[in-house]
Amino acid sequence: MPAFRYRAFISYSHRDKAWAGWLHRALETYAVPKRLVGQATAFGGEIPERLAPIFRDRDELASATDLGRKVNEALAQSESLLVICSPRSATSHWVNEEVLAFKRRGRSERIFCLIVDGEPGASGLPGRVAEECFAPALRHPLGADGELSHQRTEPIAADVRPGKDGKANAKLKLIAGMLGVGLDVLKRRELQRRTRRMAALATLALIVMAVTTVLAITALIARHAAVVASQAAERRQKQAEDLVGFMLGDLNDKLARTSRLDIMEAVDDHAMRYFQSLPTTDVTDEALAQRAKTLEQIGSVRLDQGHLPAALASYQAALKLARALADAAPADVPRQLAAAEILAFIGMTHWRQGQLDAAQRNFVSAQAILQRARSLVPDDRQLQFQLATIDNNLGHTMEARGQLDEAMLSYQSMLPLMRKLVAAQPDNAEWSASLGAAHNNLGKLALMRGELATAIAQYGADDAIESALAARDPKDTDQRDSMLIVRAILGRTRALAGDVTSGIAGLQQAVDIATQLQVIDSGNAGFQEHAALYATQLSRLRRLSGDGAAAAALTARALTTFASLTRQDPGNTAWRREFAEAQLEQAAQSRGAGRTELARAQARAALRLLDPLRAQQPDDRATLLATVGAKLSLAVVTDDAAAAQQLRNDTLSVMQAVRSGGSDPRLLALRVEALLALGRKAEAQPLIQQLWNSGYRDMALVNVLRRAHIDYPANTAFQQKLLAAIDTNARP
Repeated sequence: MPAFRYRAFISYSHRDKAWAGWLHRALETYAVPKRLVGQATAFGGEIPERLAPIFRDRDELASATDLGRKVNEALAQSESLLVICSPRSATSHWVNEEVLAFKRRGRSERIFCLIVDGEPGASGLPGRVAEECFAPALRHPLGADGELSHQRTEPIAADVRPGKDGKANAKLKLIAGMLGVGLDVLKRRELQRRTRRMAALATLALIVMAVTTVLAITALIARHAAVVASQAAERRQKQAEDLVGFMLGDLNDKLARTSRLDIMEAVDDHAMRYFQSLPTTDVTDEALAQRAKTLEQIGSVRLDQGHLPAALASYQAALKLARALADAAPADVPRQLAAAEILAFIGMTHWRQGQLDAAQRNFVSAQAILQRARSLVPDDRQLQFQLATIDNNLGHTMEARGQLDEAMLSYQSMLPLMRKLVAAQPDNAEWSASLGAAHNNLGKLALMRGELATAIAQYGADDAIESALAARDPKDTDQRDSMLIVRAILGRTRALAGDVTSGIAGLQQAVDIATQLQVIDSGNAGFQEHAALYATQLSRLRRLSGDGAAAAALTARALTTFASLTRQDPGNTAWRREFAEAQLEQAAQSRGAGRTELARAQARAALRLLDPLRAQQPDDRATLLATVGAKLSLAVVTDDAAAAQQLRNDTLSVMQAVRSGGSDPRLLALRVEALLALGRKAEAQPLIQQLWNSGYRDMALVNVLRRAHIDYPANTAFQQKLLAAIDTNARP
């Protein structure tokens, strides 16, 4: 071993960085069985106590024709080469070059593979080339000239694909190869470890917390000791960092699999308190960046759980570190991007809390950082994507303020940029999803402008993209969640145009998928929200179609979920508004069943939730529609004629004061309902004509007009307009 600085070099496509991170952590934290340590190996060394250090290149390689000095030196100083094998790495120029360089050093027998996706040998099968997981340099031995020959070879590989070795056995296979020992020897030792570990898993979490605290305090005290003790302090600091890494990595994984979310949250909280207690001085920049990234990850877990205040605290702690690093090196683009990303997360959290001013400030700050970085690397595509994402977030903020023209500028600039990026990298799922979001944004604004055909076409484009991404990776639960959202939006919008069958089908699919995702991850607040939200919207269509029993069951389910979510985080404005919408649907069902007094109480309960939201965000379209709908619902069931008239007049005043998007057919339909109830039929007629021209044919409006004896035939010309819009939008 004295000839080698690294135990192994991990070669991987950066799209497989999650697997590389797992393997790196698994190897460096592995303790070699004591009775094997010091034994001679077949390759002339001795078996070590640990497998550290392992080299893993964390940065994207520059656009160059060779591997670069850093990577070549690391390859020369690495005893083994570990290759993460997938269709992505099989087509990676850099992975192939790293394998080739290692083989040319005469160490082909020290190359070990970890298959995470794809199929070995698929390149030789008709129609399955894209499934190949081995890079060319792995599939072919070197010839005498140092170039790859035409012969084929089968590299030594561990396999973590479903039904294969599994993570634990795959790790042991790689370690056995690196150490030159039999797999059975390691498996027997690992079985003993696993038995003890599983027997004391819950206790281990508490022990790790206590040990981490002791090590951290000891390290901090030792820092101020004499120079002679500085190395010992640094070692203890590293031990504490490793323990925290274990807590947030392997331990969290095990606790999640055993559904011990209580201990899991305690571990994360303890890790966060530990990081916050450490000084931001007298440590390496790499360590600070690691802490910032860990705190950001904790924040994202909290965000997914719907714990917005806790997520915000984590992000702000991460920003304190990341901003200091970025300010110290303004020419370091990765540091600038890291700080901008955390600012964007903070803005997103504020946006979910309804704090638009704070959200916009953070988005603008992130945008300023990215624009400065663009002057250094104007052609960097990842930077362009980050800027497009910020434009998207700012567009959402302006939309919530009722500034639809300004939001439209942001959304319109996003679409061509994302089309360009996706054309350059069609396999980049994140960019493709953002292209779908750009279509979705334009569809939403088209609906507010009364352009129903354009809205359906844009939502359809998003649906096609999200569905293709979900089919590409069926196990990606986040992508399936994105797909169900647009499927619901498209179905709901088609129902507004009179296609109730498609509307029910789309919403039912959304509810079914969200329910499946809840089974996979019951603690994911987003999955819970979407299952409840689209159950409410499906309930409305079921009720209007005459299926009262199905509607009641769906609404009851939604109300239970939203009651739980809003108790969990009362500051989440979206959950409170959606809770009110479910209550309004329940009030409509009670009114239809003749239970007027109950319907009145339910409508008032909805208004109690909506009024403070409307005061906080008076221009948010969803809140406006829900509030107006609640007042009109209450007017129908109130037993005071004067109060009913006042409610309807109030809604008309509110809708007429809308600053932009006044042609939104949903608003126009509510105005028609209020005017007809007040006996102002003449004023309603031009609005009815405008709705007919737009193709709007929501069942609720049709029922209102039927009761008023107003003819409202189907608009056949609208279908031709819709087909033309879909055809136009399908063109690049």
